[in-house]
Amino acid sequence: MSSSPALSARGSRLALLVVGLCWLAVLFDGLDMFIYGSVLPHLLETKTFGLTPDTAGDLGSYATFGMLIGALTAGTVADRIGRKKLMVGCVILFSLASGVCATAGSVEVFGLGRTLAGVGLGGLLPTAISMVSDYAPRGRGAIVIGLLMTAHHAGGILSAYVAKWLIDPVGWRAAFWVCVLPVLFAPVLAKLLPESLSFLVAKGRADEARELATRYDVELPAAKSGKQGAADRWNALQNLFRGGEWTQTLLYWLASFGGLLLVYGVATWLPTLMRAEGYELGSALSFVVVFNLGGIVGMLVAGRAADRFGAPRISAIWFALTAAGVFLLSVHMPMSATMIVVFLTGVFLNSAQTMIYATVSIRSHAGDRATAVGWTSGMGRFGAVFGPWLGGQLLASGHGDWGFTSFAIAGLSSMVFIGIAALRSAKQTPRGADQELVGAH
Repeated sequence: MSSSPALSARGSRLALLVVGLCWLAVLFDGLDMFIYGSVLPHLLETKTFGLTPDTAGDLGSYATFGMLIGALTAGTVADRIGRKKLMVGCVILFSLASGVCATAGSVEVFGLGRTLAGVGLGGLLPTAISMVSDYAPRGRGAIVIGLLMTAHHAGGILSAYVAKWLIDPVGWRAAFWVCVLPVLFAPVLAKLLPESLSFLVAKGRADEARELATRYDVELPAAKSGKQGAADRWNALQNLFRGGEWTQTLLYWLASFGGLLLVYGVATWLPTLMRAEGYELGSALSFVVVFNLGGIVGMLVAGRAADRFGAPRISAIWFALTAAGVFLLSVHMPMSATMIVVFLTGVFLNSAQTMIYATVSIRSHAGDRATAVGWTSGMGRFGAVFGPWLGGQLLASGHGDWGFTSFAIAGLSSMVFIGIAALRSAKQTPRGADQELVGAH
C-alpha cells in the first residue's frame, strides 16, 4: 500500500535529520583523523617533543590501531547500549582525546591521546553507516551512505584549513583545541538523533520501533529469526576457508590490506612528502584540500560506475589509476599539473577500497556475507596501522623519495589481488542484485 504524501514528507524530514546529524558527526571524525597529518610537517620542522620521522610514523599508527580496536568492538557495544548512545560516546571520546593531545607535554601523552581518539573514530563510522541505513528513504540506501562518506573527506578539507589558519599565528596546539569543540555537538546528537530501528527490534522493543517507523514512513527492519550465537559466527568464518574458498578469502584480505595501507599512509604523510618534494607548507596543505575534494567526487561516482561495469572491474581499474597517480606525485611538475594529479588520485584512491567491500559482498554467499565483509575490513585495518609507520621509516632512513613509490606499489598489489580474486570467482551475481556502498574507512 502506498504511503500518503504527508507520511512521505515526514519520512523525508526524518531521513534528512538523521543523515544530517550523522554527516556532522562523521565530518568531525574526518577533522580529527586528518588533523595529525596536517600539523605533522610543522611538528617535524620544529622538532616538537624531539619528534623524528620514525617516531612520527609510530604516532600515526597509534590512531589507526585505536581505530582497529574501535571498529572491532563497536558492534558488541552497540548491541548492548544502542547505536545512538555509542555514537554520542564516540564523539565525546575522540573530542576529549584531542584535548589530551593539545595539552600533552611529552610524546607518550600525545600518543595516548591519538590512540584514544582512534578508538572513538573507529567506533563512530560503522555505527553512523548503520544509523543512516535504518532511516534512508526506500530504495535510496546506497546513495545515502555514499553521501555520508563525503563528510569524512570534508573533515579532511577542514583540517587543512585549520592548520593553515592557526599554526603560524597561534601554534599547533590550537589545531587540536579546535578538534575538542565537537564535544559541544554531543548533547545535540543525544537530544535529536532517534535510536536505531534495528536496535529497537533486536531488543524486543517492537512496538516502539513500529510506532516510530509508522510515524515517519520508513521501513521497519525485519526481526531476526534467532540471535546469532558464537557457534553460528564461527561456522560462518569457517565457511570462508572451506573447499577452494580459502584462496579467495586470502586474496580479498591481501587486497584490503594494501588498500588501507595506501589510504592511511597517504592521508598521514601527503603534506610531509610534498614538503620533501620542495613545496611550501601552504601549498602542501592545499594538496590535502584538493585530495579530499577528489575523495568526495570519488565517493559520489564509484557506486554508479560499479553498477554499470561491475565492482570487481572498477576496483582493479581504480587501484591501477591510484598507483599511477601516487607515483606521479614523486615527480616535480608544474603546480597546475600537480593539483590535477592530486585531485584525480583522491578520486580513485578513496573509493578503490570501497569497491573491494562491494566485491566481497557481491561474491559472497548470503549467509556468510556480513562475516566476509567484516573480516575483510578487519584484515585491511592492519594495513591502516602499517601505512603511517612505513612512511615514517622511509623518511627516517633517508629514503623519503621512495615514499610515494612504496604507496604506489601497495596500490598495484591490491589491483593484482582483487583482479585475481574476481577472475577466480565462479559465482555469478544476477543483474540488478542489491549492492550497498560501504564506507572505505
